[in-house]
Amino acid sequence: MLRHCSDARFVWNLCVEQESHWRPGRGRMPGLAERCRQLTEARAGSQWLAGGSVIVQQQALRDHDQAMRSFFAGTHRRPTWRKAARDEGFRVVHLKPGDVRRLSRKTGEVRIPKAGRVRFRWSRAVPGDVKSFRVTRDRSGRWHVAFAHVPDPVAGPGTGEVVGIDRGVAVSAALSTGEMLVVPGLTAREARRLRCLERKLARAQRGSGRRGRVKTAIARLRAREADRRKDWCEKASTCLARRFDVIRVEDLKIASMTRSARGTIAVPGRNVRQKAGLNRGISRSGWGLLVRRLEDKAPGRVERVPAAYTSQRCSACGHVARESRESQALFLCVACGHACNADVNAARNIAAGHAVNARGGDAAGRPVNREPRAA
Repeated sequence: MLRHCSDARFVWNLCVEQESHWRPGRGRMPGLAERCRQLTEARAGSQWLAGGSVIVQQQALRDHDQAMRSFFAGTHRRPTWRKAARDEGFRVVHLKPGDVRRLSRKTGEVRIPKAGRVRFRWSRAVPGDVKSFRVTRDRSGRWHVAFAHVPDPVAGPGTGEVVGIDRGVAVSAALSTGEMLVVPGLTAREARRLRCLERKLARAQRGSGRRGRVKTAIARLRAREADRRKDWCEKASTCLARRFDVIRVEDLKIASMTRSARGTIAVPGRNVRQKAGLNRGISRSGWGLLVRRLEDKAPGRVERVPAAYTSQRCSACGHVARESRESQALFLCVACGHACNADVNAARNIAAGHAVNARGGDAAGRPVNREPRAA
């Protein structure tokens, strides 16, 4: 399976190299059919490449072709180079009826080209109409198999109830109902061990066996944290999709918010370490994953509200003032005296769609009371 991973990565990087040499006026880039013909010629001329699975190598071409289509559609970034020990995985298509079978309640078996039948833990039911699966290996050394299937959406209650979600760092998700959801991370003991391992990694010599063992131990802790975050996002998104018919969230540009503040040599950034800590906190809160899973499970029922001034607007009277946000957790309106948790107040504004736009009105076009800025 490691050989399949290297073959898929090698073919992918060849496609990326071809794309990097393209310039205007050099003609069209070869399409998927032309690259498949080039792969056939390369396999005939290279004994090493011919020793791999043609299914895995051709599917790498199809994956890159789909990645380029997504890039030109504006939904994804441009495909980049894949690196060993970081991008390990391959895809198998054209499954036959006996390729996937269940051995016991917790054990299954799948047939992988040139590797035979491989057992895996049966964590959920595999539908009968599955035509492909993807095998991946994470940095901690764990292998995963994922069968391609689009699940049915989660049905709403049908009551017309609306909820607003305010995402933060201290509180991962605050609901307009007053509930606070926090992503479980590493325990205090695990965090101390992670810091010790990172210091040990900094002292280890590059290329040594000790450095490799330390990197694997760090990857296992990181994987444990990521598994807890993914599990929380799955459970929270399913619960929200079942409880509410309309789910409103802030329309945040997370990629721009988590961009580094280092700047350049000529114009260095300010508060770089503080910004890096904030970026790590945002990534650990699972903002993007939560909304993405909500849109998958409740299609058409997730609405994005502009995030401008949602934390400065009073959910009771509609007055907008920066001074009302007394602290990170307390909101006290300077106009009506309404006191509330700051995150819950913002979530209620999101639920009502009362995001203030640049012209002084909310998302529905209603005017709001906004204090003029000091000259």
